[in-house]
Amino acid sequence: MAFLTDALEGLAGLPQPAVLAVTGALTLAECTLGVGFLAPGESALLLASTTVTSVPRFLVMWLVVSVCAVAGDSIGYYLGRRFGDRLRDSKIVRKVGQQHWDKAGELLRRRGAWAVFFARFMPVVRTLVPASAGASKLEYRRFLPASIAGAVCWSALHIGIGSAAGASAKYIESVFNGAMWVVLGLAVVVGVVVVLRRRRQAAVTEPRELEEVA
Repeated sequence: MAFLTDALEGLAGLPQPAVLAVTGALTLAECTLGVGFLAPGESALLLASTTVTSVPRFLVMWLVVSVCAVAGDSIGYYLGRRFGDRLRDSKIVRKVGQQHWDKAGELLRRRGAWAVFFARFMPVVRTLVPASAGASKLEYRRFLPASIAGAVCWSALHIGIGSAAGASAKYIESVFNGAMWVVLGLAVVVGVVVVLRRRRQAAVTEPRELEEVA
């Protein structure tokens, strides 16, 4: 467990602006059409969130990630608005799977702007829904509030999970280290008892053997 907390402490030791900048950039890329399949935005967010140890840090990261997520959604939306359903036959979408594009479109037809909110929590489809919303001519004034609401909830959830995971890792290590000392102490006690018993048995057996020889 020590290597895990050492890694988390090393990450926490990095300049906070650098952590925020990298996390924000990866989040923006992850939320933009296609790039989300190359940039580990969600994983990076969870890892970076382990550095969140105070309310101010939480609020700052929450703001940065939310803004970058909405910006990524907006870029995807305008790509969809610009190229329309031609994106379905693009190399990126074909590589991901056109069925995911169709699923995003179906979700938008059934749920409208709500699909933008719910898709934020769905893997793969999440990165296609903004572009699909643009292609389906969903009005931006309806798209943007749903995108903001989804980004705010999604980022708060992941930052909270990452922060809790970092704190739990340190707590588990402290418990584990304490338990190791207890186990080591018990092992020493058991070892001493076994040695003493063997010596006592040897002391009792030796006179009997001498009597038999005599």
